[in-house]
Amino acid sequence: MTFAALAAAPNRRRTEAWLLAFVVLIAVFGYAWTGLAMTGRLPGGLTGFSVSMFFLALVPHLVLRRFAPRADPLILPLATLLTGIGLVLLHRLDITYAQTPRLKIAEAASGQLVWSVIGVAVCVVALLVLRDHRILQRYIYVMMAVALVLLMAPAFFGADTFGAKRWILLGPLSLQPGEFVKIAITVFFAGYLTVNRDALALAGRRFMGMQLPPGRQLAPIFTIWVISLLVLVFERDLGTSLIFFGVFVIMLYMATGRTSWVVCGLLMATVGAAVVGTLEPHVHGRVTAWLDPMRAFTKEGRAELMSDQLGQALFSFGSGGISGSGLGQGHPELVGFAGNSDFILTTVGEELGLAGVMAVLVLYVLLAQRGLRAGLIARDPFSKLLAVGLAGALLLQVFVVAGGVTGLIPLTGKALPFLAKGGSSLVANWVMVALLLRISDHAQRRREPAN
Repeated sequence: MTFAALAAAPNRRRTEAWLLAFVVLIAVFGYAWTGLAMTGRLPGGLTGFSVSMFFLALVPHLVLRRFAPRADPLILPLATLLTGIGLVLLHRLDITYAQTPRLKIAEAASGQLVWSVIGVAVCVVALLVLRDHRILQRYIYVMMAVALVLLMAPAFFGADTFGAKRWILLGPLSLQPGEFVKIAITVFFAGYLTVNRDALALAGRRFMGMQLPPGRQLAPIFTIWVISLLVLVFERDLGTSLIFFGVFVIMLYMATGRTSWVVCGLLMATVGAAVVGTLEPHVHGRVTAWLDPMRAFTKEGRAELMSDQLGQALFSFGSGGISGSGLGQGHPELVGFAGNSDFILTTVGEELGLAGVMAVLVLYVLLAQRGLRAGLIARDPFSKLLAVGLAGALLLQVFVVAGGVTGLIPLTGKALPFLAKGGSSLVANWVMVALLLRISDHAQRRREPAN
C-alpha cells in the first residue's frame, strides 16, 4: 500500500493506526519492564516479542483498510491491547514459576504468543472470507447442531480436569469446546429470535405488575434452561452453563423488550443453581469454598482437602491496595497453577492494585460497548441481535471470572478473555472480534453514503 493510499484512507483507520502504535508501545514497555524488575536485565526474547506485537497489530489493520474500511476503529486496538497485557502477565508469571521449581508449572507465554498469532490469523481469514455476516442467518440450525455436539462432547469424550469436564484432549493438545459454543449459539439465537420475536413478544397474564409471556411461548426458554442444567450436572461446568443461559436471556430481552423474560430467566437460573449446587458434589464444593474461603487455612479445611486458591486471591487483592506492589514485585505463585488461568486477575490486583484491575475491566467494558454500538446502528434485526449477543457473551464471561476470583460468586474455572492462558479461548475471542468488526463495517456502510 502506497503512502498516497494511506493518506486517502478513512479517518477511522488512521485513528486505529495511531491507537495500535500506542498499544504496541505499551505491550513492549511492559514486557521490558517485567524483565528489568525481576531479573535486572532486559528479557532475551524482547526483540521477538516486539516484532510479533508489531505484526499482530499491522496485518489485521491492513486487512481492515482494504476489506472493512468503515469498521469501528476501537475494536481492534482494544483486543490487541488485552492480548498484549495477557502476554506480559504470562511472561511475568513464567519467570516466577521458573524460580520456584517445586510448583512444576511449565512456561506459558511462548505458547500463548503462538496462539495469539493463530487467533489473529483466524480473525484475518474470517474477515477475508465472510464479506457479509448476514449469510450466517441461512445456517442457524446447522450452527445450533454444531454447538450442541460441541457442548455435549466433553461429557462423553472429555477429560475430568480439576473437577470439571470442559476439555477434550487431542494428544498433547487440549480443546475447550465451550469457548466456540458461545459464538455458535449466539448466531443461532440471533437468527431464531429474528424470525420469532413477534410471537415471543406477546403478552399473557399480569402478575405483580408485570406482563408475563404466554405459557406456550415459555418453551424456548425452558428448553435452553434444561440444556444449561444438563451441562452443569454432567460436565460440572458452571461458567459455560451461566453464559449459555445468560446470553439467551439478554438476546431475548433485546428482541422483545419485555422485562418479564428477564425476570423469568433470573428466577429459573436461581432455582436451577440452587438445586444443582445442593445435589452435585463438585458444584456444592465450590459453593462451600465461596461461602467460607478462609476455612481452607484451618485444620478442618486441610483435612477436607479444600483449595486455598480463593483465599490466596483475596489476600492478593488486599495486599495490592490502590496502586499495587509494582509489576514483578508480588507473589502470584502462592495461588498456584491457576495463577495463569482464571486467577490471572489476582496478579493484576496484587501488582497493579485496584487501579490496574479497574483499567482492565474498563477495557473489557469499552470493547463490549463498541460491540453494542455496532448493534445499535445496524438496521437489520439479525445484525443487532448478533452484535448484542457477542458483546453480552464477553461481558458475562468477564463477570463470571472476575466475580469468582473476587469472591462475588462461586468459582467457575473459565478463562479470562484475551488475558488468561488458553488457546481455545484466545482463538474464539478473536473470531468474535472478526464478527464485531464485520458487523460494524456493514452497519456504518448503511449509514454513510459511498464516496
